[in-house]
This record gives sequence, structure tokens and C-alpha cells, in this order.
Amino acid sequence: MDELPIGRRVAYWRGRRKMSQQVFADRLGKSKSWVDKIERGVRRLDKFSVLYEIADILQMDVQLLLGKDPERRTDALNCIDQFEVEEIRAALERYDSISAYFDAAPSPPPLADMSKAVTHAWLTYQYGRYGMLTRALPKLLRDAQAADAAYGGDQAQRAAHLLGQVYQLASSVLRKLGECDLAWLAADRSIAVAQRADDQLLAGVATTRVCNALVAMGRPRPALELNVRIANQLAPGGGNDSRPERLSVYGMLLLQGAMAASRIGDTATVEDLLDGAHAAAVELGGDHNHYWTSFGLTNVELHRAAAAVELGDGGRAVEVHRQKIQPAPFDAMLPERRAHHLLDLARGFALIGDVANAGEMLLRGDRLAPSEIRCRPIAHEVMSDVLRRTRGAPPSPIAELAEHMGVGV
Repeated sequence: MDELPIGRRVAYWRGRRKMSQQVFADRLGKSKSWVDKIERGVRRLDKFSVLYEIADILQMDVQLLLGKDPERRTDALNCIDQFEVEEIRAALERYDSISAYFDAAPSPPPLADMSKAVTHAWLTYQYGRYGMLTRALPKLLRDAQAADAAYGGDQAQRAAHLLGQVYQLASSVLRKLGECDLAWLAADRSIAVAQRADDQLLAGVATTRVCNALVAMGRPRPALELNVRIANQLAPGGGNDSRPERLSVYGMLLLQGAMAASRIGDTATVEDLLDGAHAAAVELGGDHNHYWTSFGLTNVELHRAAAAVELGDGGRAVEVHRQKIQPAPFDAMLPERRAHHLLDLARGFALIGDVANAGEMLLRGDRLAPSEIRCRPIAHEVMSDVLRRTRGAPPSPIAELAEHMGVGV
């Protein structure tokens, strides 16, 4: 892409935006012939004012249009890059439902096929294969949006439910990879769609995605308040049932509330919310994956350790790992959850100055789910800290992992 003439790049991105030459020309205030000549290289595109206008119409950074985008990673993971970000952004900017109100919506895929694709995407996420997921997300978003816009009657709620899940997937992986504004947009969309799906539990899980995005953007207090408010509304008992699905969603709301509280240093609230989640997990019995929450007693303890790290108590995080987390149920969890915990543990060891064990946790996490370590900005920060505080040359496995991550001292 970097080596293509600029006219070819314009044609490429216009095609990615599903925009005809005529539509593009109309929006630009030019003739179709002018656009054709630019794309074929017959006419030069050398005015910056026109370049910026084109970039605005194509909804992309002008540097990307000029071929100055960040290089794609050459490692096997191929973490998210600017191409994937722009593709996902374009998919999130589609409004098929309102288009369908005025005109025919794009032909949707069968809902059975959509359901299989969404399940596969969740498993891809929970196995920590973020690069694979981000490459699949643009098409999955477009298909789910088309289905939501096209299906009516008895199928409308099912289509909305699937779209809500896809928005949650997008929010979760974008947040991990540092794209917080898009994560918030996708999460916010998921709440609106969950309401149309008439599924309170889906809306509850969507709430945790919104709150996670808020925390990542430095807004933990509204995240805490929202998590707790919705948890109280969904709590088992009273007029609510006590199905395993409800217990799982309720428990996750409490856990994410605890994480938000830890960001503002509210230790009492952290402990109160963790205790509530623990009680829900005891009632649930065992570790489950209802609504893709991975909720259960083990996940409660993983969050207990993570909250301790956020509170700056690395010793407490290590203690929880050693005394509260049983090896067998931990090893039975999906790779993303385990690698995420090992990253938290690496941060805990770094807090108490044990950079050797911090590095070892990064290596263990990398063996489980490489994307969780190599692609996440927070992991890069930990690795930089490990390298900076290691006396002499770092052990060869650490040095090799740092090289793969693109992290130096």
C-alpha cells in the first residue's frame, strides 16, 4: 500500500468505503471524470487542501492516505494496525437501520450463519487471538448491522441480540489494544441494541463494556456508579429470578464496579463489591461462561488480585494468587483470562520490586495467549519497567520477548 501512487490509494480506500466514483465525485464537488483521472494517475493530486478534503470524505487520517501510516507488524501475531482500526471505524459509522427506514437495507446473511460467526468470534477473543478477531470484525459488524436492519417480526430480537454481542466484542478487543474512543462508541451502541433485543442480561453485560471503556478513558467514578446501579436492578431476589445467567451477569457488574472503585482508591467499596460477587459465585457454583462472562469463584479471585494491583498493593496481589487461586480451576479457564491474570501478576511483582518474577509472568502469559502480552500497551509498560530495572543484560527469553514486542530500555 505504501508503494502505490496516491491515486491508486484513493481508489483503494474509496472501494473499501463501498463508494462509487460518482458518489465520491458528488461529495467532493468534482466530476466523475476528474476522479477517474486522479485514480488512474493521469492527473496529479498535489494540493493539500484537496487531500484533506478527500481524507475527510473517506473518513480516514490524511497521513494514511499519503502512505505514511505505521508499518504493519512483521511478527506472526500481526496485532491491530491502522488498517484494521480504519476498517472497524468505518463499520461502526454505518447506520443501516436508518438507511433501511428510507430505502432497502443490504441483503443480510441468514441468522443461523450469523449466530455461528458470533460464537466463533467470542471464542477467538477468549483464546486471546486479537489480530485474527480485528481482521474479522469489520465484515462481522457489517453483516450484523445488515441483519438487524432487515429482519423483522419474530427474528428482529434475535438479530438485535447478535448485533449487541458483536458491538460488545468490538468494544472489548479495542479497549485491550488501546483504542478507547472506539471501544466506548461500540459499547454505547451495544446498550442501545440490547434494549431493542429486550434482554436485560445482555444490557447488563453491555453496561460492563461501557464502564470498562470509561475506566480506560480515565472516568472511573461514573463507571463505578453505573455498574452498581445496574447491578442493583438486576440482582437476584425480589421480582428477579436466580438463574445462573442472571447470577453471572450480576456478579460481573459487581466485579467491574470493584475495578472502577480500585482506580479511585476506594478500598472499602472494592472489598464490599468483591464480597458481593463472591456470594453470587458461591450461589452459582463452579466457573461458568454464561453470556461469555467466565464468571465464577476463580474469576472473583482474579479480580481480587487485579484490584490489589490497581490499589498499588502488589504484595496483596501476589498473596491472592498464591493462597486463593487453585491451580486446577485456574488451568481450566480460557487462555485470555489466564494470560490477563498473569499480566496483572507481573504488574504486582513489579510493584514490589521483584522484576525477575515480573518477567517470568510475562513469559508465562506469552506462552498462553501471546496477543495479551505482545499487543497490549499496559504489557509494554511492564516490559519496559522490567528491562530498565534489571541489572546487567536481561535473561535471553526476556530479551527475545521484548524484541518481539518492540520494547527497548
